[in-house]
Amino acid sequence: MTWTEPAMWYANLASFYAAAAAFITDPAGNVLLVKPTYRDHWAFPGGYVDESEYPHDACAREIREEFGVSLAVGDLLVVDWAPPLGPRPRAIVSFTFDCGLLSNVDGLYLPAQELDDVGFFAEREAEQRLPEIVAPRLRAARRARDQHAPEYLTGGSAFPPAC
Repeated sequence: MTWTEPAMWYANLASFYAAAAAFITDPAGNVLLVKPTYRDHWAFPGGYVDESEYPHDACAREIREEFGVSLAVGDLLVVDWAPPLGPRPRAIVSFTFDCGLLSNVDGLYLPAQELDDVGFFAEREAEQRLPEIVAPRLRAARRARDQHAPEYLTGGSAFPPAC
C-alpha cells in the first residue's frame, strides 16, 4: 500500500470558492438587492468568504462593509453549488442567510467604490435584475424562510431534480 503525505493529498483535492449573501426583505416582502459598480447586474448583499472565515461571519462582515450597519445573521436558507462559469475557473458554493427585515434603505451607507445603488424589489423584478443562475436563489430563500428548512441548489436548480 502506498502512503500519500497529507500535504500532497490535500494539495490534490478539488478547490472551490465560497460566497455568503444576505436575504433581506421589507415588511411587504420585497427583496433587497444591491447594484455593484463592477458588474452589469444586481446582486444580493454579500461577497466572497475570506480564508479561515466562516460563511455566516462573511455575511455579517459584508453587510457592515456594504451598508455601514450590523444586522443579525440568522438561519441558513440556501446552499447553491455553481460550476465554473465564464472567467471563474472554479466552482463556487454560495450560502444565503436570513438577515431579516428592513423597513427602508434610509440610513444605509453605500461605499461609492463598491456599490452604485440599493433598493427593494418585488420578486419578479428582483429575479429579472439578478443573473439567470442566481435568480432561483430568491424563491428558494423565501421557501426556506417560510418552511424553516434550508434548500440545496446545484447551479440554481433544485436538488434532487424534479422528475
